[in-house]
Formats: sequence, C-alpha cells, structure tokens
Amino acid sequence: MQSESEILFDNRSEDSAIRAILEGTSSVTGADFFAALVKHLCAILETKGAWVTEFNEDLRFLRARSFWYNDRWIRDFGYKIDGTPCQDVIDKSQFVHIKENVSELFPDAPDFGIKVVSYMGVPLLNIDGKTLGLLGVIDDKPMPEKPNNAAIFHIFAARAAAELQRLNSEKEMEDKEKKLSRLVNSAMDGIIDLDHNFIIRMMNPAAEKLFHCELSEAVGNNFLELLSEHGKIIFRNSINELQKLPEGEKYIWITDSLNIRCKNGIEFPSEATISQYDIYDDIFYTVILRNINDKLEAEKKIHNLEIETEYLKEEIKLLNEFDEIIGQSRSVMNLLNEVNLVAKTGSTVLISGETGTGKELVARAIHSASNRKDIQLIKVNCSAIPASLIESEFFGHVPGAFTGATKTRVGRFQLADGGTIFLDEIGDLHLDLQSKLLRVLQEGEFEPVGSSETKKVDVRVIAATNRNLKEEVNSGKFRQDLYYRLNVYPIVVPPLRERGNDIIKLANEFILRYSRKLGKDTSRLTNESIKRLLSYNWPGNVRELQNVIERGVIISKNGKIILEKILPDNYEQENNEIEIEGTKGKIFSQRELLNLERENIIRALNSTNWKVSGKGGAAKLLGLPPTTLNSRLKAFGIKKIKKLVY
Repeated sequence: MQSESEILFDNRSEDSAIRAILEGTSSVTGADFFAALVKHLCAILETKGAWVTEFNEDLRFLRARSFWYNDRWIRDFGYKIDGTPCQDVIDKSQFVHIKENVSELFPDAPDFGIKVVSYMGVPLLNIDGKTLGLLGVIDDKPMPEKPNNAAIFHIFAARAAAELQRLNSEKEMEDKEKKLSRLVNSAMDGIIDLDHNFIIRMMNPAAEKLFHCELSEAVGNNFLELLSEHGKIIFRNSINELQKLPEGEKYIWITDSLNIRCKNGIEFPSEATISQYDIYDDIFYTVILRNINDKLEAEKKIHNLEIETEYLKEEIKLLNEFDEIIGQSRSVMNLLNEVNLVAKTGSTVLISGETGTGKELVARAIHSASNRKDIQLIKVNCSAIPASLIESEFFGHVPGAFTGATKTRVGRFQLADGGTIFLDEIGDLHLDLQSKLLRVLQEGEFEPVGSSETKKVDVRVIAATNRNLKEEVNSGKFRQDLYYRLNVYPIVVPPLRERGNDIIKLANEFILRYSRKLGKDTSRLTNESIKRLLSYNWPGNVRELQNVIERGVIISKNGKIILEKILPDNYEQENNEIEIEGTKGKIFSQRELLNLERENIIRALNSTNWKVSGKGGAAKLLGLPPTTLNSRLKAFGIKKIKKLVY
C-alpha cells in the first residue's frame, strides 16, 4: 500500500503531467492538437507510441488522425479492430489496460516492427455516448498500473473526444454548406438574399443571368430598384402580408406577376416566393424568382392550338361537304384560270357571286395554290357573328375587356398570321369595324380589344360577298376606301344556271356521295331527270342542287331518283303569265307562286322603265332592298335587252 508521501508525490506528478500536456495543446486545434497530444502522452507516460484514431462503424475500422511511434510520425495508419486489443475498447466502450504479453494475446494485431508488450486504450465518446474513435498507447515493456497514468489518460481522452466531435461537426457543417451552395448555384431559379432594408447580400448565378449583371455589381444595391413601379407595390404588399404570418410559416408566394427590370432596361414577368428568417434578432429575406415569359408563351401557344383545333374541326366538317370545283363549262374554266393567275401573287381578292355558288370553295382553291398553303386558311363569316362580338372575333381580347372576358382570346387575324383569312359576307360588316379592318389591310397591325399593345401580322385577305358592294358604297353602307382596298383582284363566280352541263356533273357527284353516306344503291340520272335539272333556274345555285340531290337519294326507289316530286316543271317562260284578276280563293302551287312572283317583278320593272333602285325604282315600288331585288332578278333569270338603269 502506498504511503501518504508516495500518494502526494504521485498527485504532484499527475498535476505536472496534466499541466505539461495542457501547455502543449492549449494553443492548437485539429490535426495540430492531436499531434501535440499524442507526442506529449508518449513523453509523459514514457511509452513507445500513442495515437488518436477515428472509428468507422460500418467497416469496423480505425484510422489514425495522429500516430507518434518510436520518435517519428506514422502516416496513413489504419486497421480493423477485430482480433486486436482495441476491439473491447470499442465494442464495450470501456477503458482497457493490458500490462504485458499483448503480442501473445493478440497474434493478429498490426505489426509495429517491435514486439508490443503492453497496451492502454480508452474510447472517445460524443455527448450522446456514441463511439467516435479511440485514444491508445503501446510500449515494448510492461506498463504497470498507475492511477495517475489512467487519470491523465481519461482526462485527455475527453479532450480528444471533444475535439474530434468538433471537427466532425465542423466537417458536417462544411459538407452541408457545400451541398447547399451547389444546390443554390445550380438552381435554375434566381435566388437573392436580402437584409431588412431589401439590400442585396447574395445572389446565385441564375439570378445574375436573369438580371444581366455580375454578383459584384448587384451586392449592396436595393432590390426594389430591380422592380417595375407596379412590381414595387406588389412586393411591399407581399412583405406586409408576410409579417402577419406566425413564426415558422413566414413564407409567401406572390400570386400576381412580379415584373422585373433588368440592368439593360428589359422587363420580364416572374413568379416569386419570399421567405423571412431571423439571425440574432435581425431580419433577412430570401427571394426566389422565375422568368415566366417562356411559360406564358407556352400557355399562349397551347391556348392558340386549342382554338385552332376547334376551328379546324369546324373546317373539316365544311370540307366534307364540298371539296373541289367540279365542272368544264366555259365559265368555270375562266374562273379556274383567274384563280391560277392570282393565287401566287399574294394580292387581296374580292369574290362576288350569288348565294350558294361556292365562293368559299374558290377562296380555298386560291389559298391551296398560293405560297401560304402550308399555313391554315382562317374563315370568318361576318354575317353569322353578332356585331358586339365581331371585333373580338377579328382581333381577340384581353381579360376584363368587357363583361364575360375572363381570359385572353386570340383573334382570327392572329391565328391567320403567315397564312390567309377568308372574310365571308364582307358586305354585312358594320361600318365601325370597317375602318379597323382597313388599318389591318394597309398597315398589317391591330390592337386586341381592351389592350394598348399593337400586334403585327402578315395575312393575305380574301373576301366574298353576294351583295353589290359598289351599290353599297353609293348608299353609304360600305366604306369606299375599304371597297377599293378589297377589290384589288375581283373574281365573279358564275351562277349554276350559266354552267350548262356542269349541273349534271355536279348532280352525279352528289348522287355518289349521298348514296355512300346513306347506304343506298342509286343509279345515275335518267334523261327525264337531266332535262328537268337543266331546265330549272336554280335560284339557290350549287347549295340548292346539293340539297335537291340529297332529298332525291333519300326518297329514291329501286335505284331511281324521282325529281318530279322535288323540282317543279320548267318555269323559265317569258310569256307564261298567270291571270291575277279573279283569283280570289284560289290555292296556288309552288310553281304558280314562283311564276306569280316573277311576273310581279317584271310588271314592276316595266312600270319604272326597268329602273331597279333609287327614287322611282322597282325596288321601292315592291318594298324590297335593291340588293334583294337584284338577287331575285338573277335567281329568276330576268333579263332585258334594254340596259338596266342603276
């Protein structure tokens, strides 16, 4: 048993050793700390070697942070713990002291170039009790048990554990910062860090690209300077809303588009989120921005494609009705020659002709033979759209332009950009819109309803009418300047009654078409049917012929079309007058009514010396618009050698 003097000596020796190690390690950290620690341990404990190791639990492997052995440093030292005296230190988390015979007890332990006789090791634990590594010493002579040695060992094992934990935490933090930095720097969205005065502290490369400036140029500037005037209001309102949110939920998505102004003056709309965080009672903000120009353009394209899809569905239905100009009459050949002449010029074309003659078909033929054939032909029926909506139909509108305008609508002129627009029934276009149409024809530009943004388009215009536009100009119903702008190249579509045997060709085509459609086996026309078709006046032209043949196929029996039940007898007889007097109570047939109407028109013309319109004209006498009377004259084939007076 130690005497009091021996214990006192040991205590003084322990204090001296601790002081020596403290003095040697107090001013250093990290690798330098571990190096000083193991070197001083060897010196004070008078051992051959000492090391601080870090433990890899998955590999059960110890890697030396610092190893002083035999008065030199051992680099890159590591070993598996199984079969070594370190195994119990790690697995049992306990201090192990083997005084002698280590080499005999652990023959598979690492070879140090000497016979290891004694060993002492202690685990390095973090505050949660997890093993971080090991502090150990070895010697080539027995290491007797000394309380002061064990105490010193434990004291500096605790310091080594604390330093190892600090380094691990520091590395973990550094790894997280690197990972966060990589994440921020590789983000496609712009990320900007602001102080409480909205001064820019940091921005990532995506933000530099958005703002067209370097980080060094942006840091220290106020973020509000990068916003449009409206954007500043939105941003400040969003910050006010952010302040009202509870702790832990201080982030907000700006639902309105935040317009950003770049250094070069260019503005772009952006989506944005703002979050707030506090450091030492100081407030900071993180703003994440995304340029949504591409998104808006994509949405616009999708919207346009949806409109085009619906439009093309309607067009396909129309194309199925009539898909080519059929005929070999002189009038049709002349018409086709004019189509070929004007198709590739890009000039504006005005197609006139009676209702049902196929004016739209001619427009399609011009477009198909033009240089714009690869872009769609867009059709607008000016008479079928309410006057209040025709401007929106032509030029589109923005949200809020009028009641019910909840989203952007693309107009027909924009849809036709690069292609052709067909304005059917142009004579029905309201005067107020005629001036805007004239601007598009002359300047190639317009503004959507409710917008101040001018849009440019390159559109070829083909217009069609069944009215006498010259007469409409004279009566003040159609702008003269628009008429001349449309009438660059006029084409007149001949009525069916002037096309001779084309009537039979068309009839046979319609018979085949409707026979297939209705699943009926119908033969071709009989001589009687041909005669009846050629003698009829066809006031409804091709459209009427189409309907007549469809009805004929429906009621056909045994492959025979019975036109007698559909078409009246020939009424084109100049002197076939019906006695009007004494007809009270008489019931007229359809043929008689038509003949009666024709005779009544002729009488009115005779009484006005064949003056059609104006004061004292037949139209006024009959109570009809001049355009309607002109249509009736054509429909009934009423002609006079004497020149008509207009």
